[in-house]
Amino acid sequence: MLISPRGPQPGTPWGGCLAGIALLVAITGCQQRDATAAKQPPAPPPPAVIVAEIQQRSVQVSAEFVAQTQGVPTVEIRARVQGVLEQVRFKEGSEVQRGQVLFVIQQDEYRAALQSARAQLAKAQADLTRAKDASVVDRARAQLDQAKADLGKNQADVARYRPLVKEQAIPQQDLDTAVSREQAAGAGVQAAEAGLKDTVLSQRTSIQLAEAAVEAGKAAVIQADLNLRYTTVQSPISGIISKVAIDTGNLVGKGEPTLLATVSSIHPIFVDFAISEADLLRLVKRVPGLGRGEVPPDRAPTLELILADGSVFPHKGRAIFIDRAIDLKTGTIQVRAEFPNPDRMLRPGQFGRVRVVTEEVPDAILVPQIAVQELQGAKTVLVVEEGDKVALRTVTPRESYGQFYIVSTGLKPGERVIVEGIQKARPGMQVKPELKADPDGKPPVAPPPVAPPQPAPPAAKSKGGS
Repeated sequence: MLISPRGPQPGTPWGGCLAGIALLVAITGCQQRDATAAKQPPAPPPPAVIVAEIQQRSVQVSAEFVAQTQGVPTVEIRARVQGVLEQVRFKEGSEVQRGQVLFVIQQDEYRAALQSARAQLAKAQADLTRAKDASVVDRARAQLDQAKADLGKNQADVARYRPLVKEQAIPQQDLDTAVSREQAAGAGVQAAEAGLKDTVLSQRTSIQLAEAAVEAGKAAVIQADLNLRYTTVQSPISGIISKVAIDTGNLVGKGEPTLLATVSSIHPIFVDFAISEADLLRLVKRVPGLGRGEVPPDRAPTLELILADGSVFPHKGRAIFIDRAIDLKTGTIQVRAEFPNPDRMLRPGQFGRVRVVTEEVPDAILVPQIAVQELQGAKTVLVVEEGDKVALRTVTPRESYGQFYIVSTGLKPGERVIVEGIQKARPGMQVKPELKADPDGKPPVAPPPVAPPQPAPPAAKSKGGS
């Protein structure tokens, strides 16, 4: 069969068949393209992220240090005399006042000792009165005067007899007798003088001994009175008292002072904490006089105490002194602060944290801590720039301020950083930012999840058939 080179003619049966085939192929191709387009989902929208604007303002940088409360003064109440504990006159754990009677020890023995000491003192005072009696000295002095008078008479007799003997008016024997009497009277004067001296010395010694006995008696009375007073144990300070260390009926004070209870003053209460050398230098600059221990009592308190449950103690305190030297083992120094404790909420030995303002930074640039990531040792943030495009920035943080970082380089005030949805954003990606409403940098509420795109319904089949 010969075929024309110009193809089948439209009017021939072959031409109609070819046209039908071409139309069928075109319809089938359109249906396939529609089905493929129906299977492909539309492009997803930009991911939603929460951003916060960079703030700039003057802030006070604070640091927190582990601290422990101290009751100053704290006094151990001990039995100073031996005896049976008879009474306990306080409620354990209550507040006691200075001078309040806490314990009573058996007193009968000490009352008797006091009476005996007073009797001994009375006897010593009577002996002193007797020792001061001058009659004995006066008697010895009178004897001396009598001896001197006898000596004078005998001397006069000798002087009268001598010329009479020369004239042989009287016998020599009378002169010899007068001379003997003169010598005897002289010896009597010497004996009387010695007796007077001995009497005076004896009286002086007796007076000194009696005075010493009186002083000893007075001391014995004072000691006995003190011992009697020690049987009534009083609180030396006002504060909170501990539980009773020993029950009534027990013997206390034998051999050594027995611990009965402990009292601590807790209003105000003191808080001790250790700071580094660098923080010490900042603190001394901020509190004039602290380095000399001369903080004015009217200085406004600025320290905050964070308790074990995370709450902040309602009353602020102030630093009152710094310890003498740096601890070479830890490189820190002890600081003591004073806090009011009117409600007696704090007790000695509690742990907490003291928040201290160490520096004031003017015009500080603040970035939320939750926006900062660490990438290969560098601190970075994701910034949403113009056109809602994400850019990666490297920042240089300084200190913490609450839930912010103070940064020195890398950011400007007013820029937006991603604080939620960081894992969905990449540098160069376009995002849908939502401004964070909370200015304190707290983690925001996560946005509702974006619903996935619904697949397009399948294309309707052509009724023309294939």
